[in-house]
Parts: sequence; structure tokens; C-alpha cells
Amino acid sequence: MKSFMYVRAHSVDEATAAHAGRPASRYLGGGTNLVDLMKLGVERPGTLIDVSRLPLDAVEELPDGSVRVGATVRNSDLASHPLVRDRYPVLSQALLAGASGQLRNVATTGGNLLQRTRCPYFQDPSKPCNKREPGSGCGARDGVHRDHAVLGHSPQCIATHPSDMAVALAALDAQVELQGPRGRRTLPVTEFHRLPGDRPEQDTEIAPGELITAVVLPPTAAGLPSAYRKARDRASYAFALASVAVVLHVEDSVVRQVRIAFGGLAHRPWRAVRAERELLGAAPGDDAFLRAVDAELSAAEPLRDNAFKVRLARNLACDVLRRLADSSPAS
Repeated sequence: MKSFMYVRAHSVDEATAAHAGRPASRYLGGGTNLVDLMKLGVERPGTLIDVSRLPLDAVEELPDGSVRVGATVRNSDLASHPLVRDRYPVLSQALLAGASGQLRNVATTGGNLLQRTRCPYFQDPSKPCNKREPGSGCGARDGVHRDHAVLGHSPQCIATHPSDMAVALAALDAQVELQGPRGRRTLPVTEFHRLPGDRPEQDTEIAPGELITAVVLPPTAAGLPSAYRKARDRASYAFALASVAVVLHVEDSVVRQVRIAFGGLAHRPWRAVRAERELLGAAPGDDAFLRAVDAELSAAEPLRDNAFKVRLARNLACDVLRRLADSSPAS
């Protein structure tokens, strides 16, 4: 076992200062991803900075009607929170689909966003992986890649982002609050995660030493018409082969608001901007939904064994759009 230093932070400032002052530091929240990777020898931090006891565990409504979710709020608590269940059902559904009850009771909001984009080759130090060891190659490209990316991948990496929560947050236009050695800033969650390009080892746009302090959900009325669907190989806890989060508001038989995000298809949650443009202002219906989703998925570049993901994602998205449109009182 590789030894490491352990620091329990008592404030955000103390945590970020400790991270900046120690090489190879990692923040430790619930540890459901980091600790597993340490056991595999993939992550080898010099210092663990425990942020699990920081006062970042509240879900609160802000004066403008938005909802601020602290970074250490547990996934179970967030999924069952009355504000989330009432106003953002897509987020509650995604969290419940994301993991077993035991994991949800430990995993945190910030940690969920920061879990590594990964595949079995990344988690096996005996295999080549550009994400784990830049320049070593991508073993999955010519190996087993049924579960891998069909959108936005590069020759360097074809792994998919595993978070269900992040897909829902992308569809909700959530914001991520960060604090680090250079102060505070806010990023749209759609800009927080990266595509692999030629730097697959960098999953996010987070700067060295920065800590996620909160996620902010935009104001919305109760009962936001939204839903999350996930297809996986087994009914028990498993990563998505494909998933979709949809927000759809229909008024006077016209789509007035639509946001779509896919999971399981790319190195990050994939916001379906082209499909949204196709649908906005259109009359809802099967033909419109199919045209819009097909326009989005036309950018797919499936590999030898995962072309089925394109049709799977298409069917999931069209089914969710249809169900939301049918349930709209104004459709």
C-alpha cells in the first residue's frame, strides 16, 4: 500500500490552501470512486484532504427562486428532497437510477460530478490507457468497446462519462460553483466536463486546487415537465449504455421549451443542441421528434461493436419526448 497524508479540512479556505500546498493532493468526499481507484493502484495521491465535514450539506432556495445544492449533499438526500422531487423530477429520477442505495447514501453531489470518466482499460494498470498514462495508447479502440463512446471521441480515448446526475444537470442548465486559490467562479455544468481531444487525462475544466462548493438549479415552477430514462445491461446498478434527460414544455400545441442531454454516449454528458433547435417552435409529434433526434445523432461515429447505441439512444429520446408531450395539458 502506498502511504499518503490525510488532512481533515474545517473550512473551504483551509481545504483549498491545503490542496495548493501539497503535491498530488486529492479532495475526499464520499470516496466511492476515488477510494476504489486507489485500491486498484490507478490513483496514487500524496495527500487526501477530507472535505466531507465542511458546511456544504444544505439544499436551499435562493431569493430568485433558484435552488442551491451544497457539494457534500448526499445523493440519497438530494433525490428525496421535496424541492427537487417537486420542481426537478428529472434530477430525482437520474439520481435514483444512478447507483445502489448504499452508494447513494455515501456519494456526494460534488464527488458525483468529479468521478472519473473511465472504462475497464483505465481501471487496469496492466493495459494501455492514454487517460491513465498519456501516450501509452488506447487499448479499447481495438479491444472490447461495446460500452464506449459514439459521439465526440478521439483517437486518444473512447471512454464514456458514468454520471447519471450530470446528464440531468446538463438538461436543467445548472451551474457549478467553484472556489480555489484564485477565488470563486461559476461554470455552466455543460462546460464543466471536457471531450477527450488530445488530453484525455483531463476530465473537467476545474483548475488545480479548486473545490466544488455547490450546484445551482435555475428557477422553475413546480412540476417541471421533465424525465430521465436509462438503458443498461441489467436491472441492478450498472452504468448506462445510453440514457437521456429531457425537459419539454408544450403550450398551444407548440414546443416552447426543450432541453435534451444524452448519457452513455460520450466522454461527457452530451447536450443535444441541434435537436433542441429543430424542435423549438415546432408542433410536437413522432415525426418531429424523430427528425430532431436523428439530426443530433447524425454526428455519431460508432466503432466496430457499438453502433447499436445510436438506435438505442434514438428510441429512448423519442419515447421520453412522446410521453412528456402526451402528458402536457396543452399538447
